[in-house]
Amino acid sequence: MRVLYAGSPGIAAPALEVLAAERKGWELAGVLTSPDAPKGRRGGAEPSELGRAAQALSQKRAAAGASPIPILKPEKLDAQARSLAAALKADLLASFAYGRYFGPQFLALFPLGGINIHPSLLPRYRGPSPIQAAILNRDAETGVTIQRLAFDLDSGDILAQERLPLNGEETAETLGARAARVSAGLLPGVLQAIKDGRAEGRPQNHGEASFCGRIRKDEGRIDWERSAWDIDARIRAFTPWPLCRTFQGRGELVILAGKPYGAGGPPGAEPGRVLGADQERGVLIQTGEGLYGALRLQYGTKKALDWRPFLNGAPDFIGSRLTGTPLAIERGEPVGGKQ
Repeated sequence: MRVLYAGSPGIAAPALEVLAAERKGWELAGVLTSPDAPKGRRGGAEPSELGRAAQALSQKRAAAGASPIPILKPEKLDAQARSLAAALKADLLASFAYGRYFGPQFLALFPLGGINIHPSLLPRYRGPSPIQAAILNRDAETGVTIQRLAFDLDSGDILAQERLPLNGEETAETLGARAARVSAGLLPGVLQAIKDGRAEGRPQNHGEASFCGRIRKDEGRIDWERSAWDIDARIRAFTPWPLCRTFQGRGELVILAGKPYGAGGPPGAEPGRVLGADQERGVLIQTGEGLYGALRLQYGTKKALDWRPFLNGAPDFIGSRLTGTPLAIERGEPVGGKQ
């Protein structure tokens, strides 16, 4: 059984390694990933994270005298892309966060159909940001699902599912890494069942479906009127992207890590006011409910710092008030200063 694997971000890389290493009656026919895109300050085109992992595996194969892995990077899944995919003679399409819709003509290329890895307990959190959604909603658990590919978003029959308990300290980065490892562990059993003709899917309860959308960069702006627990969940959900930002005066400040606390500050303390520092809890910031203890911070594009060295370089930070927009904008001034 030959498998074409489709994906783009790094979360899909562990499953690729499983596909490339397994010798149980299936083989990796090729990798389908996003086109190279400009990255970094220089803007040079670089492969997707999965594309980079596929290139590394292909180079190892070539060094060992084996055939390289075919890597497809089409701009869209048009007739030309279908022709390239058909030439690989894959029996099954497996995908994980590829980022593009598979239409009927493309899926028809695979005699055994397609499967999709999704990092949630489907039908909960169908869509592109299930990991962030679980953290934002402060769920007690999430999971990984392998489903049959269907034309409606994440609605296919469930072939395998594993639950992941959450402790309230996960970031999108750490939870994504856990989900990646779990998916790599689930995949061989699903492939073996499909190869043997004994894969039986469990239909989803569509009435229980919930959805999540794409994360936008501006969603990382901190609203200090919200509770410390909501702010903490947002900071964790948006690490490592788009990160959570606030402003001190006219300067942008990124809050990278911290913890919420139930006890509030002095009566009348404004949300966003930096009240002081605590040896265990870090920089204490008033919120709409409770205190947030910031442990790691970063001014603009400067170096990220733990709270103690950060305060050493920002003597005016204690007592200042953090806001959702630069003060210049709040006052209607040009950002560059008064004219």
